[in-house]
Amino acid sequence: MGTTPTPVLRQVGILILDDDPQQQSALRQILDAEGWRVRVAPDARSLLSELATGEWALVIANVTLTGTDGAAYLTLNELASVPAEEGARIRALFVIPETAGKNYARALEQAHLPYVIRPFHLHEFLEKVSDLLVEIKAIEAPLRQVRHEFSGLRKKKKAAGRENTMFASRDGYSYTEEELAEYESTEQEASTQRKKRQKPLTDLGRPTS
Repeated sequence: MGTTPTPVLRQVGILILDDDPQQQSALRQILDAEGWRVRVAPDARSLLSELATGEWALVIANVTLTGTDGAAYLTLNELASVPAEEGARIRALFVIPETAGKNYARALEQAHLPYVIRPFHLHEFLEKVSDLLVEIKAIEAPLRQVRHEFSGLRKKKKAAGRENTMFASRDGYSYTEEELAEYESTEQEASTQRKKRQKPLTDLGRPTS
């Protein structure tokens, strides 16, 4: 009597749409630290090609690249609007640069699509990402411990000229590259421990070739 083969679990896939190398790098580092597989699409055309593969659990998209009436936006809206109880496999999180104006926010709110305004709190961003992944059962539990782990890191008053830092917080603090590196190291260790205790519920994405 044969045994049922054990399915190969793959990393949760997250696709980033952004054309700014600095923002691409920052997002990739933070999400990589959680053990997720991350790929960057530099433009809307590349995004649509990646979406066609069906590999991605979450798309983090700069709304200035998708617009609110282009093919990429309409596709994300359609895919991300499938209810979880109907077998949704993907969610979208839009990023609105602070200088982009309020029209994007109004359009996303009317479409009931989640968004963050950049600059944003790092831990709040990660919690929103994890909540969306939990919603489609890509991971078991939200990263609520992120707030506790990150709160122990040293904070520094925002320096002049760093108003555009991606992870500036509303209370006037920002994080240095060293602090982000320390956070990533902490998250790598925590991610390893989580993998030992639990497995993801959904097989999404494919290993990086």
